[in-house]
Order: sequence, then structure tokens, then C-alpha cells
Amino acid sequence: MEKKYDLSERLEDFAAEIVQLYDKKPVSFAREYLAKQLIRSACSSALNYGEALGAGTQKDKINKLRIVLKELRESLRNLNIQFKAKLISEKQASTLVDENDQLIRIIVTRIKNLD
Repeated sequence: MEKKYDLSERLEDFAAEIVQLYDKKPVSFAREYLAKQLIRSACSSALNYGEALGAGTQKDKINKLRIVLKELRESLRNLNIQFKAKLISEKQASTLVDENDQLIRIIVTRIKNLD
């Protein structure tokens, strides 16, 4: 995954990578359950960041960024579970976990700078 400096685009790219990860995977109950959750949380982080950009007040922006952070943390836990359950490869997991971790750090910094 190429690193980009536009946070909106990075969040969208992260969500798209998650969607593509499951496009052609065989279906099992666990894979489907975790995949749906991961797709929701990864996409939600990008969508809520868009909401934060249009927030009317600083307090609203911070609240929306906290939702982004919550969704990214959920995505990270999900990726770790899937890796440990051998539902995704080490290569897939490490790339996505690294980007997820970087996005979390960026959002935490943004929240701290607004507080």
C-alpha cells in the first residue's frame, strides 16, 4: 500500500484495501462474520472522517474524530483476530495492520491538537 499524505485519501484507500481483501475469498462463517465487521469499521472510519471535515464546531469535530478512532481500533482488533485465526496471511495482515496503526496515530495526534 503506497503511503499518501492526504488523510482522507489514506482512509479511503485503507477501506478499499479491506474490501478487496475479501472480494474472492472462500466463505466460512467466521470469515464472513469478521469480514463484514471489518468492512463496516474500515469504511466507517473513512466516512466519519468526511463528517469531521464538515463539522460545524470544534467540539463536534473532536467527537467525530473520536468515532473515527474507535472504528480504526475496532479494525485493528479484527485484523489481529483474523491473522491469529489464520484467516488472512501474515503479509496481508502486516501491511494492513501497519497502515491501520499509522492512521490511529495520526487521528490521536489530530484529536490532541484540537483539545
